[in-house]
Parts: sequence; structure tokens; C-alpha cells
Amino acid sequence: MNKVPAGVSTPRAQEATGKRIIVADVGGTYARLGWTQAADAEQVHDYRRYACADHPDLASILRDYAADGVCEGAVVAIAGVLEGDRLINSNLPWAVSVEQTRQAAGLEWVRLINDFEAVANAMPLLTRDTLSPLTRATEATATSPALVLGPGTGLGAALWMEGHPPRVLATEVGQAALAAGNDLEMDIVRRLLRERRHLNNEHVLSGTGLMNLYRCLCELRGGSPLHADAGALVAAAQSGDALALETLQVFCGWLGSLVGDLAIIFGAKVVYLAGGVTAHIPSFLHDGHFLQRYLNKGVMSERLEQVPVWRVEHGQLGLLGAAAWYRQHVDVAATLL
Repeated sequence: MNKVPAGVSTPRAQEATGKRIIVADVGGTYARLGWTQAADAEQVHDYRRYACADHPDLASILRDYAADGVCEGAVVAIAGVLEGDRLINSNLPWAVSVEQTRQAAGLEWVRLINDFEAVANAMPLLTRDTLSPLTRATEATATSPALVLGPGTGLGAALWMEGHPPRVLATEVGQAALAAGNDLEMDIVRRLLRERRHLNNEHVLSGTGLMNLYRCLCELRGGSPLHADAGALVAAAQSGDALALETLQVFCGWLGSLVGDLAIIFGAKVVYLAGGVTAHIPSFLHDGHFLQRYLNKGVMSERLEQVPVWRVEHGQLGLLGAAAWYRQHVDVAATLL
């Protein structure tokens, strides 16, 4: 009997190469699903989006999607870390067990991969028209290692390294401690630490973190929060609301600082910025605050000037990456017992 890889649940082998495979990108707010086949694994068909809060568990979403056709298994890109059969995640509305999900969804096998592992696997498939430069440098000396990160409901990051097959190092950078880089950020950190013992990156650098940052700046500036969600906050900033505008500027600068830190730590040759939040704030990311803090790394500034940062404009990175993962590992899926 072959050993089943971590994150896979399957009772027996099937002819994996000829059947439809569900590919899914599951975040804290939405689950995005499509299907693919081994012979055509760079193509994702029949895209659908589900609101996670409208469903009692992951299995019900997979079961609903599979109801219209025969699907053998599923590759699910999902934020968190597997601990045996269970997924550790702070942003999902329900717990996830791999085996229970497989059984309840009626699938032969289920594979969970880190959401940014999937996003990283999608990077080699992107076309130039989906990339917008955030740095003056647009040519890299090498394509690997490539740092891929982005704020959404949480904050994810992974490192892509070329090879046959390519390797991806998934991380939990969103759970690492948030580092302040100037006096204002120090004041923000002090206030947020009143609420919790561990202040992580995604408590500020995520969609929900953006609102935490806004409320904190309102307190510091003696104002009252006027906007209830990130969409309203961004719209207000675009209309000239001073506190909303400052929030977006601080957010982008702080994000740029973290990106620079991670590029140094991992020795990245190129950086890709994805995530649901970045798709809604392109003008703020390009206004200079991000770049200034990205390059503000002392003796490493000259090094980072040679590392381009691209904002990715693609709505289905998780699905594309899950399909790419399946194509790379289809032989594993075909031989599982």
C-alpha cells in the first residue's frame, strides 16, 4: 500500500488522468471552484463562486459543485496548516477534517494545499498583460526564487523555486509578529497590543486588518470611525476623506516594508503581489508609499532596487495554481490507494 501524502484522503485508486478533478480556492469569505483534467490541467472550466458563510462546511460546497457531473477528486487551495487530518486556520467559518470532507463530499480523494502554495504555482503561467510594475526595475537577473504574497481575508506568502518539478515553500507569514518601522507605526502597535498579547502581520495587513488600522488611526487623530467596511473605506479615500486616505497610505507603506523584509530574508529575485485587497487599491499601491518603504532597507536598498515587484491582475490565481499543482502531481493522485 502506498503511503497517502499529508492532506490527501482517498480509499482507493482510480484512473486519475481521464476524469474531472475539482480545483478550489477557499478563503475566509469566498470559495471559488472549477474543474480540470490531467490532459488539460492548465485550463479551468465552469467557474463558480460560493459564499463560505452560506454553507455549513467545505464538504457541502464540494458536493454542490460535483452534483452536475462526475468528479473523481479535489485539489483544494486553502489558507492554514495541516495538523494530521485537521486544518489549523483562524479565518474560516468552519473546521475542516480531510477525511470527513472527502466522505461527505462523495469524492474518491481530497488534497489540501496551502492557498499561497497554489498561487505560487500559478506564477509561471501568467502572461505579461496580467502584471503591473510597482518598482522601477522591471527585469530580474533570475526568475527564482520568486516571492509571492498578498493580503486578503488574511495574509499569505510562499516562495517559488524553479526545478523539475518546481518547489514551493509555503509560509504562515500572516501569523508572524508585526514590526513597526516608524513612530506612527509604533503608536499603532502600542494601541493594538492593548487588545491582544500577540500582534501578527494580518491584524493590520489584510482586509480585516485595514479596518483595524482605520479605527486605530481615528483614535490617534481624535476622529470617529465613519466607514463600516473596507469597500466603503477605499471609496472614501478615493473621494478625499483625510483619515481614510491616511489609512490607505499607511497600509501600503507598511505592506511595502514587510515585502522588502521578506525579499531580503528569502533572497528573492522577483516579487509578485496578489491577494484580494490589492485588486481594490491599485492607485494607492502605485502612489509611492509602497515603493518608498520597500526600498528603505539600509545597506540592502541597492540590492532591492534590482528586485522587481509586480502587482498581479488575475481573478483566478488559486484555481490556476491548484490545477498546476495537480498537473505536476497527477502521477501521485493516480497511484493512491
